[in-house]
Amino acid sequence: MFGNPLLSRRAMLKASSCGFGYMALAGLASQEAAASPPASRDPMAPRAPHFTPRAKRVIFMCMRGGPTHVDTFDYKPGLARREGQTVSGVPGGNGRRLKPSPWEFPQCGQSGLPISSLFPHLARHADDLCLLNSMQTSVPNHPQAFLMLHTGEFRFTRPSMGSWILYGLGTENQSLPGFITISPPPTLGGAQNYGNAFLPAAFQATRIGQQGTAVAQARVGNLTSPLGASLQRRQLDLLQSMNNELLQQQQINQEIEGVINSYELGFRMQTALPELMDLSRESQRTLDMYGVDNGPTSDFGRQCLMARRFASAGVRFIEVCHNANWDTHNGLSTRVPQMCRQIDQPMAALLTDLKQHGMLEDTLVLWGGEFGRTPHVRNNDGRDHNATGFSMWAAGGGVKGGIRYGATDETGITAVENPMHHHDLHATVLHLLGLDHQRLTFRYGGRDYSLTDIHGNIARGILA
Repeated sequence: MFGNPLLSRRAMLKASSCGFGYMALAGLASQEAAASPPASRDPMAPRAPHFTPRAKRVIFMCMRGGPTHVDTFDYKPGLARREGQTVSGVPGGNGRRLKPSPWEFPQCGQSGLPISSLFPHLARHADDLCLLNSMQTSVPNHPQAFLMLHTGEFRFTRPSMGSWILYGLGTENQSLPGFITISPPPTLGGAQNYGNAFLPAAFQATRIGQQGTAVAQARVGNLTSPLGASLQRRQLDLLQSMNNELLQQQQINQEIEGVINSYELGFRMQTALPELMDLSRESQRTLDMYGVDNGPTSDFGRQCLMARRFASAGVRFIEVCHNANWDTHNGLSTRVPQMCRQIDQPMAALLTDLKQHGMLEDTLVLWGGEFGRTPHVRNNDGRDHNATGFSMWAAGGGVKGGIRYGATDETGITAVENPMHHHDLHATVLHLLGLDHQRLTFRYGGRDYSLTDIHGNIARGILA
């Protein structure tokens, strides 16, 4: 075991959160951690992975509602050949007719990767993209599948993927949270999707805004004080001196150590986080590249640029949530192009920007939603839920570019080649970060838990 892969239940502290939703863990309870120097007791301190990582951080672009894979990243010429035919033997689809994509799939880049014409900007990065065309999940309902995507479980409250990663690796910037979620939906499990569950509360996300509100108006609570910085520092020094005096008397008290760490992080965040959220520091050329303040692309472009800034500053896991609903039971021909236009330029800009900063090679970028859509239709302008086969994509962070991994059947209903469940996705993400999903555990309720629990296979075919 390394650092803090296995903590006892006693390590769950009741330390003050200082108004930031944090509860610090001080004093890691595994045998190795107990013998570590005092600095290693900081729950946010960087920790060594199990093996040499390919990626240092993750940016996850989450598309709520289930993007239609057969219209975006899963090219199905066979679907066009079978247009109008009815399907059989498909739960919920018997008697429905197949509808091909109304959009073309040109071959893009030197790899010739087929990408929908709805993504002209992203298509320029075809040779960086790994299309995961054989995704599957357990339940075709939004709340359960969304929780499965984020936590690996939908029946019980479990820590999110970001929390597990922060728990395993810590963060590279002690003045910032290690896990940030931008504009998450308040429904579909709400805070469970970025929560820490039974992990110490230091590992939950800091939320910036939520869906339904433009990210330009998003604020993080309790980042200002009625006191000036100098007076606040003096007040905090007095409080910390009393905490330290009590700690010296008791020698070992994890709760007091947790309070000390929590207060200091909160004080540092007051300056560091607003500076990173302030995009006025960026050049006009960069703002234009992301489409900030340019109509449809403005909100998601702002999110993606913030994500790059957070990643550059050492934040370990950043999730950006598209402020739209991909649940296209109706309006397929109008809504899908609108949503693709909102995200196409910002996604391409993010990949370009990461490359320009020399960060794409060690930043894992993920895109996708909780499931896909059916190739067969109930009405002629909408697709229903499909959990048996759908697409996500990955780029950078040790992933092969310019490839299609796995495949659905001829029409796109079911994954038939290298099926990749959400559990397999989680195992693969942890592997790219240098973490063994079977060793990254936490003891709770009398047994050890992990992000994948007893499931998960690494998709070694996508590793560069």
